[in-house]
Amino acid sequence: VPNVSASFITANPTAGSPIQIELVKDGTPQTITFAAPTLTRLPANGANNGSYTDIAYDKLGNLHMDHAQYEEAARWYREALALKPADNDVRTDLGASLLNLGRGPEALAEFDQAIKNDPGHKKALFNKGLALMQSGRPKDAVAIWDDLLKRYPGDPQLQGLKEQVERIRTGRGTG
Repeated sequence: VPNVSASFITANPTAGSPIQIELVKDGTPQTITFAAPTLTRLPANGANNGSYTDIAYDKLGNLHMDHAQYEEAARWYREALALKPADNDVRTDLGASLLNLGRGPEALAEFDQAIKNDPGHKKALFNKGLALMQSGRPKDAVAIWDDLLKRYPGDPQLQGLKEQVERIRTGRGTG
């Protein structure tokens, strides 16, 4: 596993300005720039949906996930959620980082919250099945994945899941 750290170059990004992060991998610095989205108007309810900083926190979490630094990823995902608690994609990523840390019950809680907010959230449903498998609950995982496959028939991202579910049912996919 490479030695990786990441930090903000752009401390408080604003609308229209890029977000810059310095990534240092095995002692070699690299600047990564993400274009900040343009906010054209507030949602109809006038709620503040976070800031550009939450986007940068999410990107830092993703960088750490990509380098198997799950504790750091979880830290940045929590920072993003503190600014934008209704972001189910970030909540699901937090759950995935916790799952990779072997913290199944915490991961399940994050996936359940994302699914409560968005019952059809594909990635949260898929990862909830993984968390249930990790928790020794293959029948519950299969039930979640069966529902997922019914909701998204023919989805190329779920290719192979049907076969995995069948292996679990026949006792060949639990080991």
